[in-house]
Amino acid sequence: MSDTTGSTSGPTPQPTPQPAPTSSSGGPAAGWLARHAGEVAGTVSGLLHDAAVLDAWGAHLAAVLGGGGRLLAAGNGGSAAEAQHLTAELVGRFVGERRPLSAIALHAETSSTTAISNDYGADEVFARQVAAHGRPGDVLLLLSTSGRSTNLVRAAERGREHGLRVWAMTGPGDSPLSTACDEALRVGAPTPVGRPSTSAVQEGHLVAVHALCAAVDAHLLGRVEQVAPPVAAEQPTGATPVRAASPAPASPEPAVAAPGPVAVRPAAAAGRRRRVVVVGDAMLDRDLAGRSERLAPDAPVPVVDLQTTTESPGGAGLTALLVAEGSAGARPGTAPADVVLVAPLADDDAGRRLRASLEQAASPVAVVALGHRGGTRTKTRVRVAGQALLRLDDGGPGAPEPLDAAARERLDEVLASADVVLVSDYGAGTTSDPSVRAALATAARRVPVVWDPHPRGGAPVAGCALVTPNLAEARGAGGPGRADDLAGALARGWQVRGVCVTTGADGAWLGTDGGDPLFVPAPAVSGGDPCGAGDRFAASAALALAGGAVLSEAVVRAVGDASAWVAAGGAGGWREAQAAAAPPVALVLPGQLPGQLPGESSGAATGAREPHEAETGEQVLARVRAAGGTVVATGGCFDVLHAGHVACLQAARRLGDALVVLLNSDGSVRRLKGPQRPVNDELDRARVLAALDCVDAVVVFDEDDPRAALADLRPDVWAKGGDYGAAELPEAPLVRSWGGRVVLLPYLDGRSTTSILARGAAPAATPGGGAPEHQEAL
Repeated sequence: MSDTTGSTSGPTPQPTPQPAPTSSSGGPAAGWLARHAGEVAGTVSGLLHDAAVLDAWGAHLAAVLGGGGRLLAAGNGGSAAEAQHLTAELVGRFVGERRPLSAIALHAETSSTTAISNDYGADEVFARQVAAHGRPGDVLLLLSTSGRSTNLVRAAERGREHGLRVWAMTGPGDSPLSTACDEALRVGAPTPVGRPSTSAVQEGHLVAVHALCAAVDAHLLGRVEQVAPPVAAEQPTGATPVRAASPAPASPEPAVAAPGPVAVRPAAAAGRRRRVVVVGDAMLDRDLAGRSERLAPDAPVPVVDLQTTTESPGGAGLTALLVAEGSAGARPGTAPADVVLVAPLADDDAGRRLRASLEQAASPVAVVALGHRGGTRTKTRVRVAGQALLRLDDGGPGAPEPLDAAARERLDEVLASADVVLVSDYGAGTTSDPSVRAALATAARRVPVVWDPHPRGGAPVAGCALVTPNLAEARGAGGPGRADDLAGALARGWQVRGVCVTTGADGAWLGTDGGDPLFVPAPAVSGGDPCGAGDRFAASAALALAGGAVLSEAVVRAVGDASAWVAAGGAGGWREAQAAAAPPVALVLPGQLPGQLPGESSGAATGAREPHEAETGEQVLARVRAAGGTVVATGGCFDVLHAGHVACLQAARRLGDALVVLLNSDGSVRRLKGPQRPVNDELDRARVLAALDCVDAVVVFDEDDPRAALADLRPDVWAKGGDYGAAELPEAPLVRSWGGRVVLLPYLDGRSTTSILARGAAPAATPGGGAPEHQEAL
C-alpha cells in the first residue's frame, strides 16, 4: 500500500545520475541535492501554473469548513505524513489566527486503523472511516504518488457514495484514484530532464498542501488577492488538474478543457463563464395597472381604470432572470455566468409566451422543460399607484409529469454542467418529485446548492450549501423559536452547511451546525414592495457562491440586494422598469443602498432608543430588564470612530432594547496596538460614543480583553464585528455560561483606523502584534 518507489505501480524511473558537483562538504548528500533541485523546481513551477485549481479548492474548502463542515484526509507512507500535515495546519493555524477547523487524518487514528484492518482487511481501512466520519457536503482529500493504492480508491468510491466531495493529489499520468475522484491534481509530469522521482512528487504534494492552506485562510479571513497568471509560453507540464468523466454539458458556449484525457470541473477552468442552474416551479406573472379614483356604485369596492398590461416569468422563472441579469454586469463585482432553468412547462399559449420571454430576454435564460400537469400557472395582480389591490390565480397544478429515462438523463447532464444549483420552490411539486430529488442530492455532493424552500414543497436535500427560509417558513419546519436558534437547528436537522432565516426589514440570521449565528442587518427602507424579495435574495446568494464567496459573504450581499429590490418597488417595480427598458434595480454595492451604510436610516425608524440622560451600564441593565427587554453589549477600542464602527454599532443596537459599549482604556489600547496609540484618550472616545443615538451607555475597562467587564454586566447578547466567524471569540464560553448569546456582525469593507491614520500620515505603528487592518478590533 505504500506510495514510495516499491508501490504496486512499480519503480518510478529516476533521472540519469550525474556526477556530484563540487561543494563545501563534497559528500553524497550535496550531490543528491544538486541533482534533485532541478526536478523539484520543475514540479513546483508546474503547480504555479495550475494554482487556479488550488484556489478553487481553497474557496470551496473555506465554505465547507467555515460552515461547520469537515475535511477528511488520508494517504499511505510519505503521503500519510502529508495528509496529517494538512489536517494539523487546519486544526491549528497556518499563518494568522482563526478558529480551529474540523479536519481529520484518517490514518492517524491508529486504534481504528488496526481494528479495521484486522476485521475487514487493509483495503477497507480508509473506506470504513469515511463512512463513519463523513457527512454529505464534507470534503475527502486523498494523497498518492502512484494513484493505484486500492485502499485509497475504495475510500474515494465510498466518499462519493456518501455525498462527500472527493479530491486527490496524485503523481503524473492516469490512475484508478484520479478516475474514482470528483477532481484530481496530477503533480510531476515528465520534463526535458526526465520523469521526476517519487520524492519530488511528494515534495510537490507538500507545496500544494501549503498553497491549499493559504487559499483556505485567505477566503476565510477576506484576504483574497488577484495575482497575474504566469506567461503561457513558460508553462511546464508539472501538474495537471483532472476530473472524473461526466456527461458533456449542453451549452451554447462549450467549457474550456484542461490538459489531459478528462475534463476539468467547470468551476475550476480558468476564464470559463460560470453556470448557474435554476430548478423549480415557473409561472406567468401578469400585472394589470391602472388608475382608481372612485368606488363602484353596486358594491363598496374601488373601480380600476386599466391603463397597461404587462406579463413576465414568475416563480423560478423570475429567479432565473435575476441571476442572468446580475451576471450580465448590471451589478458591480458580479462574475459573468450562464443560466439554465429546469422547470415543468405546459404546452399551451401561455406556456409558449413564458418560454419565449425567458429565451428572448436581454440576458437570456436557456430552458430545459419538464412535463407539466395542467395549464400554465398564471398569477394576475391588479395594481394601482404601485400597490397591488388583488391577485387572481389560475392554471396548474404545475407539477412535473413522471420523468422517463431520456428526461432523467437530460436532467443529470444539465446539473453536471453547473457550478452552482439554485432551487426555487413555489410549492407546485417539482422538489417533491423522486427523480428530481435524486438528481439534486447528487448535485449537492459536487457543487454548492442554494435551496429557497416553500411550505408545500419538498425538504432540502442533505448537503446543500445554503437554505433560505423566511421566518414563517422556518417556524413551519422547525417549530416556534427565535430566528437565530431556528437557523442552527434547521442546519442540523436538514444536514446542510448553512441556513439563513430572513426576517424582512430586520435582516437575516445565518446559522450552522455548532457555530455562533451571524446577524446581517437590512438597510432601512422607506415604503417599497417586498414581493419577489426572496427570489432576489436567493439569486444574489447563488451568484456570490458561484464567484467563490463563503456563506457569510453571500448572505451579506443578498441582504443588501434584497433591500434595494424592495426599495425599487419589488417584482411590480421590476416589471414596470423592464417595460420601460430601464434597469430593474438601482446599481448598489453589496449590503448598501445608494448613499447609505448598512443599518443607517433613510427616514424610517431604525429601532434606536429615545435619548436618555447619561446612564451607567448597571442602570441601563436594570431599566431594560425591569421592562422585560434585552441588553446588548459590544466592545472595542474605537480610537478613530469611522463608518465601519458606526455600521456595527447600529447593527448591534437592533439586536435588543439597549446597547452598552465596553471600551478599552488607554492602557489597554497601548498594550494591544502599540505605544503610539490611542490617538484619542479614553474620555474623548467615550464622549463620542455616548453621543450616538444607538449607544445607551459606555463602560471603560482596563484589561486586555472584556471578560471581566462582561462578567459584571452579564448582557443578554454579546455582539462583535469580525471576520465572519473564522476565529472563536475567547469570551464566548463566558457569555454562554449565563445563557447569553454571541452574535457576529459583518465588517463594512475598506474601513479601519489603521488605514485612516496611514492616509493622514499619522503614526499608526503597531509593535507588539497589532491586529491586521482587515480585522482590526473595534
